[in-house]
Formats: sequence, structure tokens, C-alpha cells
Amino acid sequence: VTHALKSSEKLLPTYGMVFDAGSSHTSLFVYQWTSDKTNDTGVVSQTLSCNVQGPGISSYANDPPKAGVSLRSCLEDALKVIPDERQREVPVYLGATAGMRLLSMENKSAADQVLNEVAKTIREYPVNFHGARIITGEEEGAYGWITINYLLDSFTKYSPKQRDWIHPQSAKILGALDLGGASTQISFIPIGPITDQTKASTFRLYGFTYTIYTHSYLCYGQNQNMRVQGSINHPCYPEGYQETTTAASIHSMPCTASQALTPSQASWNATLVGTGNATECRMAIKQIFNFTACGLSQSCTFDGIYQPLVNGEFFAFSAFYYTFSFLNLTSGQPLAVVEDTVQKFCARNWTDVRAVRGDWLREYCANANYILVLLLDAYKFNQTSWGSIKFQMKQAANTDIGWTLGYMLNLTNMIPAEAPEQVKGQQHGLWAAAIFFIVLTLAFCLIGLLIYILW
Repeated sequence: VTHALKSSEKLLPTYGMVFDAGSSHTSLFVYQWTSDKTNDTGVVSQTLSCNVQGPGISSYANDPPKAGVSLRSCLEDALKVIPDERQREVPVYLGATAGMRLLSMENKSAADQVLNEVAKTIREYPVNFHGARIITGEEEGAYGWITINYLLDSFTKYSPKQRDWIHPQSAKILGALDLGGASTQISFIPIGPITDQTKASTFRLYGFTYTIYTHSYLCYGQNQNMRVQGSINHPCYPEGYQETTTAASIHSMPCTASQALTPSQASWNATLVGTGNATECRMAIKQIFNFTACGLSQSCTFDGIYQPLVNGEFFAFSAFYYTFSFLNLTSGQPLAVVEDTVQKFCARNWTDVRAVRGDWLREYCANANYILVLLLDAYKFNQTSWGSIKFQMKQAANTDIGWTLGYMLNLTNMIPAEAPEQVKGQQHGLWAAAIFFIVLTLAFCLIGLLIYILW
């Protein structure tokens, strides 16, 4: 897939809005930038981040109009930070991710109705709406990669000393690791060629060409570790935790719907009892993945999916960061320390865990072990390469890390394909030629005047 990112021929709006319609919730981001008169590029800053109340829009499959209604509060907040005279120029995009991908697979008509309802609501506001669509997993991964490297000036940065935009000589293009509720993405530049071109995305940015490996795994988000089944004793839940559940509730999710249940199995219910054992939890989570499909290949993750060996430094964000931040594991701790911390946390009883402030307390043992299986067994990071992963806070340069900024940069053509200095060079050349022509004309006029006087 080749994406052309070219500089716009006209001034861009000052603001841009992107809705991130995820599987568990929706967020609205408002961006602002000022065009650089010399090279038609600008530094983008995040003006507003608004979390939509309620679940993700895919949850409104049985009542689509409510999906549209849920967006109103954030839309009204966004318009408060944008001058009235600029609002109708503001490009607005809605990108739906894994939750809507799953709904579309399960019931395309319902997914279309949800998208129509959110579009209908946004069109009621004085903005330049560009549509609501389900983005692919590969787009989500690639745009997240662009966001990270754009925010950290990996592509280019302004040099006050040289008074010009330069490509940093020592820049390290970072890989991106994203973990959501229903999918996970990995994007990076491998050492050698990408032998499966369906996994390659090419971008031309500031005069340099980047070909990245990117892949999205639908049904392998953090919420999918709840597919761990087996005995009534649940090793991923804290000791002392109990929950009554049914097989039907587990298999009603799109990711597990293919596993048909007999009527007797569907009516099964039991009380799950947490045993809090990290080793057993990790072994149970491994059963979710089909590692045998890769054989002995090192260029394969699971389910027979091709992936080159990981290369360079990576930023791990979204649920990667949230889980490890809760466990105080975002300061570059060695793998041994990480594993020991997870072991100790999983061994804590439910009464002790509940004393800690926070949401999703029951899930942290399961999520931490899920992350370890995904990074070590699937993506094949090891004791040595573990240190190349930076569990990055949700923001960089005061902007949320995710796919939305990269998406807007692409669709608004904010990143030029060619280096800004080339554009400047052409402008300087034109000025030089013009000045030379003017001087030459003046010289001929003076010579003519002198001949006239002497004659």
C-alpha cells in the first residue's frame, strides 16, 4: 500500500477534529496549527481531548440513534474552543476501529446504521464533515506510527541555528505498539526487505521514503484475554474474587461466536473463583494463540502470520502503557523485574487489591500476563530487545498518542512529500533569477543612456 502525503496548495484550516470510535469508548480530539509561510507546513498542537460518555458506538447496534446522541456533548465542547468564524472550515473525521470492524463482520446492516446515525448528528453542527468510516487495522497501526514519529521530530525538525527544516542525522525512527480492547497493532521498519508485501506500507515524508511493516490482529485486544476458559478456578483473577457467569455470555462475543455450543453447554453457569497464580495465568493465556502454526520460523508470530524480526526502539502505548503504569513498570525496568512484579501482584488477594484506588482492578493480573505473552511469545522480543520498548505515557508533546493525529495529518495533507528545504531552494532560485534579470535590464538601460548622452 502506498500513501502519498503531499503539501497542500492552499492554506489549511486552523483547526481539525477527529473522533476515535474505539471498541470500549469514543474520544474527540481537536488539533490546531499555524501555517509556516515559507514551506506550507505547521507544528500541530492538541487543543482539546474529550471522552464521550458511555460505551463505544458499536454497543448501540440495537439502538443506532443513541450512538449519534452520545457525541453531542463533546461536539459542543469542541465548538467552544473554535472561533465562530472558523467553524465551518474545520475538517471533521470519524474513524471507527476494532469494535465496529467486529460489528460489521457480525451484522453489516447494523454497523452501517450506526455510522449513518453518527454522521447524521455531526452534520447538524457548523463544521466541514468529511465522513464516518471504519478504518482498517493496518491504517490504525500505520497512523499510530506516523503520530509517534511526528510528535518526536523523528522525520524532520526546525533548526534555529540553520534557520531551516532539517532531517535529524541521528534520528531513530521508532516502532509503534498499540493495544486496544479488541485488537492490537505492531508497526516498525525492519532491517531487511518485507517479503510479504501485503504487510508493507510506504510513505514519502519530507523527501524521505519509509517502508514499514504493519499488521493488526483483530480479536487479540486486551479484552480478549477473558476467553481464558477451563476449570472453575481462574488463575488470572485475584485469590478471593468470585463471579458467577455463563458460557453463553462468553460465546456471545464476535471473537468467540465461531465456537459453537450445544444447548447444554450454552446453559452452563458457574462461579469463577480467583486463584491468583501468574504462572498458571500465563500458560492459560498462551492457549488463546496458535503458536504451532508457525513451526520453527522466527519470521512468524502466531496463526501463521508473517512478521520480520523486531528492529529498533518501540513506543508501547494505549493499554500497554495503562497496565504497566498501574504496576509502576514504565521506567525501563529489566524483564526479570517486570516478571517478578507481575508474579507478586497476581499473588495478592482480592481484599488487598480492592484497597487500591482505580478501575478494572480485577483485570490487571490478566492484562499484564497477556502483554507478556503478546510481546515475548508472539512478537518475539527477548531478554536483550526488551530494553528497546518504551512504555510511553498517553501523551507526547502535550498531545495524545494514538492513530488520530496521523490520520488527520494524512487526510489534510499536512506533511509534505518533499523536503521543505527543496521547496525553499526553488523559491530562492526564482528570486535569484528575477534579481539577475532586473540587474541586467538596468545595466542595459544605463549603457543605452550613456551612449545617448555621448552621442
